[in-house]
Amino acid sequence: MRSVQVSKPKGPFEIVEREIPEPSTRHVRIKVQACGICHSDSLMKDGLFPGIQYPRVPGHEIAGVIDAIGKDVNEWKTGRRVAVGWHGGHCGRCESCRRGDFVTCTYAQIPGFTYDGGYADYMIAPTEALASIPDELSAPEAAPMMCAGITTFNALRNSGARVGDAVAIIGVGGLGHLAIQFASKMGFKTIAIARGKDKEELVKKLGARHYIDSKSQDPVEELVKLGGAKIILGTVPSGKAMSSVLGGLAVNGKLIMIGASDEPLEVSPNFFLLGRRSVVGWPSGTSIDSQDTLSFSVLSGVRSINEIFPIERAAEAYELMMSGKARFRAVLTTGH
Repeated sequence: MRSVQVSKPKGPFEIVEREIPEPSTRHVRIKVQACGICHSDSLMKDGLFPGIQYPRVPGHEIAGVIDAIGKDVNEWKTGRRVAVGWHGGHCGRCESCRRGDFVTCTYAQIPGFTYDGGYADYMIAPTEALASIPDELSAPEAAPMMCAGITTFNALRNSGARVGDAVAIIGVGGLGHLAIQFASKMGFKTIAIARGKDKEELVKKLGARHYIDSKSQDPVEELVKLGGAKIILGTVPSGKAMSSVLGGLAVNGKLIMIGASDEPLEVSPNFFLLGRRSVVGWPSGTSIDSQDTLSFSVLSGVRSINEIFPIERAAEAYELMMSGKARFRAVLTTGH
């Protein structure tokens, strides 16, 4: 089979041939049909994630078909369409697992990090990582939902916002274009914030009620005019950008950060104290959350806008994603 691997930290993508792996007791083999390219893949490629054993095949937005099952697998059958996301399994032994918090599991399994991911023709996954793909979604449509989709969907549905509340989305990229759709379909008064007048038509088509061009307008002033935001969802990888809009939060408002950034937030504690405001982060979720994301996408019509590449062009697709020029998710396909 074809695999795209990284042999060392900061190493190049290498297309190699490997033996097709066999699933162990509670695992399945997936014939990969599509795999999204996520910014988090750079953590593995650049050696920024602890404990990675190289060579490693990246990819944690996986969609395909079960090709073989381990001898103790009873709940999944060959031929079933399945997807695997960032939550690629858990240990079941640590304190996090005992309280059901698999996202922070001490021994969490992550495809593309702790075991080989979806930049390949086949991959092995534990059964607890699997979500069933609805018939209405193609593999390229389902794959990006396994990280970009679940992260935005899960953050919004757990935000505490109610139908009709003002929810502002910072950024109209791979995460943001999905967040706008989910927020709109959940019944929120959706406000999109990005740079450039050229994005207004697109965000309105995605479901935004209002668009704020941060290049020519002050986002804080505009949000205040609209009554303030109950929720601001930060999808951009910039602490500075998220800090700049905090003043647009309403009383009891909340900033939810899903865009990873090493930049600190800069804001006075009094801002939080006097307005009962808060800041939280939200990671992706478990396979059950992935299932919910796929189901809601079918019911509501939310879809990722993708650029499709064959697996042989993985390096090109990755560089397009890292440059920020992908519109909006880069997805690899295997031809299966």
